[in-house]
Formats: sequence, structure tokens, C-alpha cells
Amino acid sequence: MPKDAAVEEFAGLVRALKARDGRSYEALGRRLSVSASTLHRYCSGATVPEEFAVVDRLALLCGADEEERRALEAAWTEADRARRRAASPAPTPVPAVSAAPESNPEPSAPESNPEPSAPEPGPGPAPDPTAPDPSAPDPSAPDPSAPDPSAPEAPRARPRRGAPAPLLVAAAVALVVLALAAALLGHPTRTASAPAPASTAPGRTAAPLPFTWSIGSQLWEGGCGHTYLVDRAPRAVAPPPVAADSGAWAGTHGAVHGGEALVRITVQGRSPSDAVVLHALHVRVVDRAAPLPWNAYRMDNGCGGAITPRHFAVDLDRPRPLARPVDGLDASGAEVRKIPAVSFPYKVTSSDPEELLVSARTAGCDCRWYLELEWSAGGRTGTVRITDGGKPFRTSGTRGRPAYVHDSAEGRWITDSDSGQTG
Repeated sequence: MPKDAAVEEFAGLVRALKARDGRSYEALGRRLSVSASTLHRYCSGATVPEEFAVVDRLALLCGADEEERRALEAAWTEADRARRRAASPAPTPVPAVSAAPESNPEPSAPESNPEPSAPEPGPGPAPDPTAPDPSAPDPSAPDPSAPDPSAPEAPRARPRRGAPAPLLVAAAVALVVLALAAALLGHPTRTASAPAPASTAPGRTAAPLPFTWSIGSQLWEGGCGHTYLVDRAPRAVAPPPVAADSGAWAGTHGAVHGGEALVRITVQGRSPSDAVVLHALHVRVVDRAAPLPWNAYRMDNGCGGAITPRHFAVDLDRPRPLARPVDGLDASGAEVRKIPAVSFPYKVTSSDPEELLVSARTAGCDCRWYLELEWSAGGRTGTVRITDGGKPFRTSGTRGRPAYVHDSAEGRWITDSDSGQTG
């Protein structure tokens, strides 16, 4: 039997989330507290979850933005209705009243006049005029066929049509039940296990954002210092790239930020006069696991002076990480100069953009996380989710992992003597 179109559409969205994340059914199921087979049934459309909460957790884990989550909830709502319809017993068809058979049919009267007609006299021997006729009626007795002038005329028997009264009542009750069932199926009631679709919060409308934003997620401290975790032996790892090519190098090697990830967010208003106020930056950790057991590869072998602008430091090992503004340093000259930290709120316009630098560190987890930027402008408010191309950012601790630096003279990776200090 083909799947319901609403169920198939919902299953397609779940499959897309799973494919985007790249982890196995078993690995994702552990994060969602469901079995691998249950998650597989969600993806295939064999089962629709009774609650949207588990699908919402999957969306967060796979880095879905607010618009994708709303679309996913709308698809789940339609699929859940289809599931409820399929689970409801099919109504028993009620035969037409005019065609209903009678369980104990009574003989019906003929269509003609029910009164019998007198028989026509036939030929026979002439009767004895002196003998009494036994067939002749008693003149003193009343004629049974003659109407009683004092009594009302009895109604003539009519042919019996249709169903008996009890069957008509049963049919009427069945029709009422069917009408109620149709109304309920058209407008299903919701229980606590099936939350209603989220209403559009203030600022989260279909109108375009009053600002644009972009990110850089493959940044190195000072332009030269960074560590990647790679699940490869040193001989299978290419030499470190220049910082501008770090994204392509990391993608080719399946690299994960080791110990620290730097994320630069550039926000610019759309109007030169109407300012957008940035109120806060929140950190959301969607998954924590043990640090990756991979080799650590350092992209530098010592860096010179550089400018570290003011930025926000995030400790991913805390239960509730915060983006804390910290001072920056300018070490490019003869002496080090401090760049004072600046806290929220910020104002941006098209001619006055703002750059936010987030430094997220961890020593004890393989963390997947994203950011939420609160804003207001022209009476509107909202929150923008900052992700790494639709996926959560990922940072893993490196403490105790074998660490390597690249020897450009020999053209190979060699063991770093300070490997025990990474992370």
C-alpha cells in the first residue's frame, strides 16, 4: 500500500537532516534516546513519532535553523493527522433505508381491494322450492359482509413499505455517529503528546531581516596558530596550508577544530540611517561526547606578533557556556597594547558594520554548538541562529593526543615535544 503523501514528505525532511549530520542511526539514536531501528522507521516513513519533541531535538542536533524547524513541525503535524486517520477504525457502511431487508417480514396485503368478491353462479340442477337451501343465509342473522352503519369504516390494509421502526432508529443513530466521526477527523483534537504548531513569535516573521550577516569558521589565532584533529596517520596528511586555504584543507581531511575554534561574525545593516541593535549573543551546545581519539596537527611552529582584536571567550566545558567579552591585544609593534573589551548592545547600519569574534575552547568534550544573536529594529525583535553552513560548529579537546608539527626542511610531520600540553 503506498504511503500517505504527508507521511512521505515528513520522512523526506527527516532523512535530509540525518544525511546532513552524517552520523549513523545508532550514534544519532543514542543522542535522541531512541533506538537505531526507531530512527530508521522515522526516516523511511514506516512510523510517525507521537511527539514532535524528538524530531525537534534531531533538528537542533543537525543544525537546522528556525525556518527549517517550523517547516519540519508543519510537516509532522500533517503526518501525525494521517497517522491518526490510519489508526481510527473504518466506519461500518449503513445500507440504504429503502433497501434494508426485514428480519421477520410480514405478509403484505395485495394491491387490489382486500374485500372478496361474490362467486359467480354456475349451472346446476334446479333447487327444490320447498326444501330449505343450506347455503342460504339465515334471514334473521346479520350480514357479515354488510357494513355496520353505527361503526366507523375500518381503514383498508396498505402494502408494507420500507424498514420497521427499530431499524429506522438504528440507521438514524449510525448517521449521527458518522457525521461526528467526520467532524473529528477533519478537525482532530490535540493532546499533551502532540504539541500544536508554534505560533510566529514577534520578529520571526516572513519579512526579510533588516541586516545581513556572514561568518568565517576556519580562522587561526594571529593568522598562523591553530590545531586540527585528523583521523589519519602523519604520512597521509598533507602539509599545512596557508590560512586562506584552511577551509579546503580541513574539508579534504575531515578535520575538526582541536582545543579551540574561532568564529568571526560580520553584521551589517541594510539602511544607512535605520540602526539595528544587537542585544546579546547566546551559546547553545546541542551535543557532548568524549574527545576524539585522533591525532592533533598544529598549523604553526611558532608565530610572530599579531593583532588579537576584542572578542568573546566561550568555555564549552561549562554546563551553560556564556559568550564573555574579553580584551584584545595588539602585539604587532614594539610593545603590546591592550584593546579594551566592549559588551552588548551594539548598533549597526549599512555604513557602520560590526565584527564579532568568538573563541570557543574545550578540553573535555567533543562539542557541537551554535550561536543565537538577539536583535531589534523598527519595532521588530528576533533571534538569528548562527551555524556553520547549516551544521553546528564542532570543537574537540586534544589533551593527551599525539601531536605533530610540520618540518618544512624534511617535508614531513614530526612529533611535537609539547604534545602533552595541547587542549
